[in-house]
Amino acid sequence: MDLTNIKGIGDKLAKKIIDSFGGEDEFKTAIQNYEVDRIAKIDGVSQFKAIEIINAALGNPREEFLKTGRAVQIYDDIIARILAYSNTKYGKNRILLIGPTKDGTKIQQKIDFVMNAKKTVLKLPINEISSLLKKVNPSLRDKPKYDPARAILVESREDYRRLMDMDLNRYANIITAEELENLDDYEFVIYIFSTGQIELDNSYNVAMVTSDSVEYEIIPETVLSYFHTNYDLLCNILKIKNILGRESVIPEIIEILDSLQSSAVDESIFDASVEDAKKKADAKLEESIKKVDLKGDEVLALMNEGMPVKIQSIFDDVIKEAKREIKEITGCSFDPFIQKYPIEIDYQELERVKRQHAAEQHLNAFDKKVKAASRLSGLKESTEAEIQEILHFDYEFALGCFAHYYNLNPPNIGEKFNFKGGIHLNLALENEEDIQKIDYSLKIPENVALLTGANSGGKTTLLETLAQISIMTQMGLPVCADEATVKLVDEVYFFSKQRSLDAGAFESFLNTFMPVVITDTTKLALLDELEAITELEAAVKIIASFIDLLKDSDSYAVIVTHMAREIMKYTEVRVDGIEAKGLDENYNLIVDRTPKINYLAKSTPELILKMIYEKSDGKLKEIYGQMLEKF
Repeated sequence: MDLTNIKGIGDKLAKKIIDSFGGEDEFKTAIQNYEVDRIAKIDGVSQFKAIEIINAALGNPREEFLKTGRAVQIYDDIIARILAYSNTKYGKNRILLIGPTKDGTKIQQKIDFVMNAKKTVLKLPINEISSLLKKVNPSLRDKPKYDPARAILVESREDYRRLMDMDLNRYANIITAEELENLDDYEFVIYIFSTGQIELDNSYNVAMVTSDSVEYEIIPETVLSYFHTNYDLLCNILKIKNILGRESVIPEIIEILDSLQSSAVDESIFDASVEDAKKKADAKLEESIKKVDLKGDEVLALMNEGMPVKIQSIFDDVIKEAKREIKEITGCSFDPFIQKYPIEIDYQELERVKRQHAAEQHLNAFDKKVKAASRLSGLKESTEAEIQEILHFDYEFALGCFAHYYNLNPPNIGEKFNFKGGIHLNLALENEEDIQKIDYSLKIPENVALLTGANSGGKTTLLETLAQISIMTQMGLPVCADEATVKLVDEVYFFSKQRSLDAGAFESFLNTFMPVVITDTTKLALLDELEAITELEAAVKIIASFIDLLKDSDSYAVIVTHMAREIMKYTEVRVDGIEAKGLDENYNLIVDRTPKINYLAKSTPELILKMIYEKSDGKLKEIYGQMLEKF
């Protein structure tokens, strides 16, 4: 693919991006997997640019669809609302990549996906799932740990180079027979043999591995470190899958990893058990010897021959008991004591036993690790698939929550804009019963309408609701309405209220405004009180011309205006009205926010003036009263 077509990417950066993936095929795979973070890690590529790259590659032409700043803001607001329900980086990136399309088949597939997600969410403990998903942050690239107490011994330079090419030096020192001085320099040695030419003198800290062994049979951590790094992640994924009722290979993985933890070598138990046994032995000796009654010939024997039989017997019993206690704790039978009082510890013997035991443990642990690595290597692909499955579920979960909480419903694709029970997203989460849902419709030949009526009556809200329904439909989302039929368009324009436009700003506005009527694309154009673009008469003529050009096209437009009467002098157009019925008991406006079709609604200055009059007093109320008389 040609990345240089994307704004801000030249030949140099495009080549850098492709090369960082190892080629175009690998890069295309990353695009299909929505790997925003991986692309964004490339120097010179921001996350926004990474999303642009994937959007361009997948054909999500947001810029071609949303033609004004306000339309983009409405789209961004929709995305932000969905993001609020996402919990993982992957889910958030997938949401950021939801773009508009005019492909009806794709739109329907996406809407069906979201509606199924909504059904799924309704059956789940949402808060618990959300909490677990927040902990799903994979560390797929684990960092190998170098162990200086371990060495790999090879017979030849050829084996040495092969192991270096396998990067096994990241885990342990690789040495040749010529470099070997003393095996005791290492706690554990892995001997890669083919001829067995190196004499090891029955060393107990050496594991024998054939030279044709695979990587994990030499250093099992090449497989195990991935699973150890992601242990907590896998536990959380398993909890989620259990809630979802889905099968998983993770229980077997966790059982294997837990079994490796139990085989860890702990030399401190030797020191502690020997010290404790010595203290107990000294106390027993002291107590026992006090009870010994030596006869004269026994004293003479003590002077001439050494330890009397009675005392020797006590020492034998006490040390035998001490050795038994040590074996119960360490599992090893050995005598670390020198027969004196107080008893002395033979630290040289203790260290020998510790080294021997550690070596045996290392050998046992190595054997268990190799077997575990052999099994786990066959499960890694399934594990990564399950991680990806739950990451994708977060995307599904976020969309389902959005559809659930906003009570979204699937639109129909048709040749008109029509919705019943529509509500602005800002109001959808409100629980107030008095929030009024609205109905509205645009269809050929009445594809352009003026929207008139009450100040604060909801005209702008209606425009934004229509824009939301249109944009959400083409994003492949259900919409915030009880029912909706939506015409698919090529472009959405939303022109917001302008306080005033001087000559320069007016020219700029026309340059943006005119493509709405001169291009052949199908459009939805929404104009919100543009009277301030210039003086009144000019504004009326511009809007009337705009209406004439759009009426005979496949495009649709709604124009909010207070100049309906003046515009109708220059063109024939449908006029809809939002009517203010009066004031309630608290002097607040009573408004029917669903527009009446073909109805020129009155504005509300008189009602607003009456509301202020009723809430005023004294001289001020008298003045407002005089104003009301003129109405």
